[in-house]
Amino acid sequence: MATNPNAPVAFTRDQLDWLPWVEPVAEEALTPRQVEALVDAARAKSPYFRLLARDPDALEHRTRTDKDIFYNTDAGAPRADRELAAAAVSRFNGCIYCASVHARFAATYAKREADVDRLLVEGVGADLGEHWNAVVAAAVALTSIPMTFGPEHVARLRAVGMDDLAIADVIQSAAFFNWANRLMLSLGEPAAKG
Repeated sequence: MATNPNAPVAFTRDQLDWLPWVEPVAEEALTPRQVEALVDAARAKSPYFRLLARDPDALEHRTRTDKDIFYNTDAGAPRADRELAAAAVSRFNGCIYCASVHARFAATYAKREADVDRLLVEGVGADLGEHWNAVVAAAVALTSIPMTFGPEHVARLRAVGMDDLAIADVIQSAAFFNWANRLMLSLGEPAAKG
């Protein structure tokens, strides 16, 4: 339940803040190990990452996994498809903050703002064209009850031209954000940028 009266209640591509319910490590109090675990020093500005810095080993593994899934684009799915999978999972899970971040990225990389906004407004059943519908369907199946993801999802992804590496990227993007949403939703809430 939101404790912030200004918490957004609608999905958006707007940039949002995030308010932790557990006190994060103060930026000036981060140890060298905690800064190293952030992987990217700019993340020290984020209360979410400073909160996760309480366990630097877990944070470092989490961040390196995230960066490899989304930023390692030598092969596999285009970045837009990876971001779409994360946005769809976040929309399905009700994580307004994560949905805003990944919807912005999906819109930027795909240049399909209207389709991304349709996903945010209408939900994961929105018609985004067969390629993106296949990505959303696979991501939602993995998120809702993972055993509902099956050969038919792989076949549908293959039918829109994805190879094994691209399919693995969609699966990894969805799986990672299914976990990440639950962590973020249990530690704080989104807030309008102020």
